[in-house]
Amino acid sequence: MSAFFTGIGVIVSLELRQRVRTVAWYVLIGVFVALVALVTLLLSIAFGGFGAENSGGAIFSAIIYFVLLLGTLVAPALSGNAINGDRDAGTLATTQVTLVTTWQLILGKFLAAWVTALAFLAAAVPFLIYAALDGGISATAIIVSVLVLAFELGVVAAIGVGLSGILSRPLFSVAVSYLVVAALSVGTLIAFLLGGLAVQSDVRSTTTYAISYSPAGEPERCGPPQTTTYPVPRFDYFWGVLVANPYVLLADAVPTAYSAEGYPTDLFGNIKLGVRQAQLAPELTMTYNECSSDFYGSDFEIPREIVERTTPGWFVGVVIHLVLAVGALVYAWSRTRTPAAQLARGSRVA
Repeated sequence: MSAFFTGIGVIVSLELRQRVRTVAWYVLIGVFVALVALVTLLLSIAFGGFGAENSGGAIFSAIIYFVLLLGTLVAPALSGNAINGDRDAGTLATTQVTLVTTWQLILGKFLAAWVTALAFLAAAVPFLIYAALDGGISATAIIVSVLVLAFELGVVAAIGVGLSGILSRPLFSVAVSYLVVAALSVGTLIAFLLGGLAVQSDVRSTTTYAISYSPAGEPERCGPPQTTTYPVPRFDYFWGVLVANPYVLLADAVPTAYSAEGYPTDLFGNIKLGVRQAQLAPELTMTYNECSSDFYGSDFEIPREIVERTTPGWFVGVVIHLVLAVGALVYAWSRTRTPAAQLARGSRVA
């Protein structure tokens, strides 16, 4: 077993050394730090202008999402040609004739790509500390959000490395990696919106208006009930699509901080609230009667009550992402193992 991990360590070491030797890597990290610093500064000025107290939670969640956005944009470029790039350069076959097994090669390249993606998270740590010190976010929320972010970067790295072993052309595998990331982040949102708008139900609303009032302002005489029917989208049928969205998964997994009135205080909580509200089916029969004594009563639910009575779906998203990542790596192993039963036309061996 120690020999197996030693082989993985050799591949990881080789991959990381190749990356840190390039000037472009340091330029990329520098640009990333500059962007995160700019976003942090603008958020601090914005919340300071609104006079918000304990704005650290909002700034922290925005930085985490910004790191996730940039990480998912950079990770496919760093991992999408990990295997087929070596095949094109003629170095893959050289590695495969050594004692390094196919699984050691696949896992080593995956871990190197994951560590490279985590470097962006490490570069953002000073800004995360600044936001945490500003208050408004719990230690549990900090730990969970960072762990989920690291997990998502690993998923993207695994998909990129897997596709680089499945597809023979580096440019094509990088492009497909970006398409998979887009499908998870933007495609799930589009599917949710289009599905909800395509499936609609009719709402029957009956309203009774007061046509005269007493001197005290109470209704004395009411008109006949008026019934109207109008369609509403059924987003509650399609909210499950969003559990595979990495941004929704992150928001749903992080414990929510609430204000004294029961409203979320950070970006995580507001996104979670929106997704949880989508689970609620619309009322298809509604009655309003101005002459009723309880007309002015309110059954309004505060956001905290909505979140607490609806179903979390982040763990389903974690399973979906794990299946995608593991499946990509296993398929890449089957396409990369030697001796190969069949190679794609035009594939370079050595």
